[in-house]
Amino acid sequence: MGRHTILVTNDDGIAAPGLRVLASALSDLGDLVIIAPEHNWSASGHSKTMHKPLRLTPAHLADGRPAMAASGSPSDCVALALLGAIEERPSLVISGINQGANVGSDLTYSGTVSAAMEAVIAGIGAIAVSLDSYDSQEFSPAAVFAAQLARRMLSERLARPLLLNVNVPALSDEEIRGVQITRLGKRVYQDELVHRADPRGRSYYWIGGDPPEGIPEKGTDIGALSEGQISITPVTLDLTDKEGMDTLRGWNLRF
Repeated sequence: MGRHTILVTNDDGIAAPGLRVLASALSDLGDLVIIAPEHNWSASGHSKTMHKPLRLTPAHLADGRPAMAASGSPSDCVALALLGAIEERPSLVISGINQGANVGSDLTYSGTVSAAMEAVIAGIGAIAVSLDSYDSQEFSPAAVFAAQLARRMLSERLARPLLLNVNVPALSDEEIRGVQITRLGKRVYQDELVHRADPRGRSYYWIGGDPPEGIPEKGTDIGALSEGQISITPVTLDLTDKEGMDTLRGWNLRF
């Protein structure tokens, strides 16, 4: 079997240090193709550009590694690759390393996770990797673990593509206390609407507030991080509310 092609992307942009550290850790696993957004797309959700052209511009990461900068979203980066902008179809897509955790309902906002979702929709396994800190630049433990997980995924004969959402505490190798397989936890947002006026007196708004918190329930991604452990949450794209279906059946709806 030939070498694997691995697509690496993110939502923090082509210049983000987490992308560079991740690519370096993955370099021995196969042929890397790096396509990342030109600028930061944090909290962009699963957006896809349909109303204007997309462009790919040759670029380099800070360590000189060749890459391509895309004019679109993280999901666009993956779609471009899978629809023919690169020659080889990737065996795996890895998105990250995001600056800040993606846990609980963050997944509905996250460009990092959305890029991984785009891969799974197309039938390719994917990993989204995030560091539980908005400030720390110590991405190495997250990158090393992501490479270990990627190696295992590439070696397995899986019945269907997996989407794994990985969150790593901002701790040193020695301080990380293990790995948990988790479910999504409960995120608590502290958003505030900031109302201001421009020089002409017209209103404008910022969505601000303190960083989100979470309920550290045992068995959840938030709980694992609170215990100093790496969280791996397998995510399904089936959003069906099974209990809600039972509730609706009890309504005996007719037309």
